[in-house]
Amino acid sequence: MDTAILLTATGAAALAIGFAAGWLAAANGKNAAKAEAARLSAALESEREKSEALVRAEREAARHTVDEIRRANSEMAAERERAHAAALQEMDRRFTEIVGRSTARIQNAADSMLRESQREFATRSGNDIGNIVNPLKESIEKMRMAMEGNTLRQTEIGANMRSAMAEIMEANRLTRESADNLARVFKSGSKVQGDWGEAVLDELLRSQGFTPGVHYDIQTSLRDANGIVVKSESGALMRPDVILHLDTTRDVIIDSKVSMTAYLDYVNAANETERSAALRSHVESVETHVRELAAKDYTSYIRAPKSSIGYVIMFVPNSGALWLAINSKPDLWRRAMERNVFIADEQTLFAALKIIRMTWTQIAQAQNHEKVYSLANEMLDRAGMFVKRLNAVGEAIRNAQEAYDQTCAKLWSGRQSISATCAKLIKLGARQSQRNPIPGIEEATAEEEGIGSLPQ
Repeated sequence: MDTAILLTATGAAALAIGFAAGWLAAANGKNAAKAEAARLSAALESEREKSEALVRAEREAARHTVDEIRRANSEMAAERERAHAAALQEMDRRFTEIVGRSTARIQNAADSMLRESQREFATRSGNDIGNIVNPLKESIEKMRMAMEGNTLRQTEIGANMRSAMAEIMEANRLTRESADNLARVFKSGSKVQGDWGEAVLDELLRSQGFTPGVHYDIQTSLRDANGIVVKSESGALMRPDVILHLDTTRDVIIDSKVSMTAYLDYVNAANETERSAALRSHVESVETHVRELAAKDYTSYIRAPKSSIGYVIMFVPNSGALWLAINSKPDLWRRAMERNVFIADEQTLFAALKIIRMTWTQIAQAQNHEKVYSLANEMLDRAGMFVKRLNAVGEAIRNAQEAYDQTCAKLWSGRQSISATCAKLIKLGARQSQRNPIPGIEEATAEEEGIGSLPQ
């Protein structure tokens, strides 16, 4: 602050000297002003040097003061540290003392509570043990009774289970006997096998929505081009199981062939030798059916306007039997196709029938469209006929109106009308009918020249 005052005073002195120099220069002339200015500059330089000395002295005093303050602060900080440490020691001593006294009081209180609890427990232990043991005894008794009841129920359940097991074993025995009987029937009767295959085929066709007599025919006798019933070499009628109509112009023949005898022998074989022999017999049975079906050449007897697709379907209702033969002889189906025989199990035929059903759906839709077109044409024809007749009725009404208007004119209008003539007759003395008077006759033309009224 002293330095600032000193600088301010120096500046003020410089301004005063400058002002005085200017004034003297203006008053005494140019030369006197220069001399005075030099003198004033020297005085100003002397004042500046004095000011700088004072500033340096002030700075040195300030540095000394700052050092004294720093030493005082250091001593005060050390004193605070010593006081803080002493206070912490005193607090720790007091805390230890308080904890000791509190621990002693808590220990005494705990001992007193423990002794009191022991006395109370000794007083009530007899009653408490009784209260605990008595419910436990009751629970044990209930558990014993429940266990006895469970034992009785388990005995009853065991007896029922033994009875049920006996019934199941008897049912299994009857099932085995039925299966054995069925196997014997299949083995002994080819007619039974054939009927079963035909039933499976018919059920499969019906499940796809095909209708007998519409979409397929059953056991229909084939005829040649002359209409004569065709017979086989043995003299039997040529009647395939099913003639399936693919659409309105094409047919395919499906014949069910069941090869179960050798297959059942294969399934029930006791050793590998029997199994191999049964497998060879099974494959040979399938191949025999293929040869027989190819030799019958069913497709050649489909007459116009129907046409054949060129092969027949040999339906094997047991998929396991068919795939066993194909796995044993993989080219079996290819050799059959070379003979125009397509071998199909239930799954394969099911997929084919799905496609055929879609074809019939499209045919039905096309037929419905044709019916719609026919009905539309008929409706348009009827509408034209109705308009024509309505116009004729209108023309007749107009003609009737014209005839009516002409008749009314003849009746009422003019001197030659019927009403005018009637009026003349009344003037001449005729009388109207009292029951059927002529309406409006009074307003008709009644006065005619040369005719007078007669006295009434």
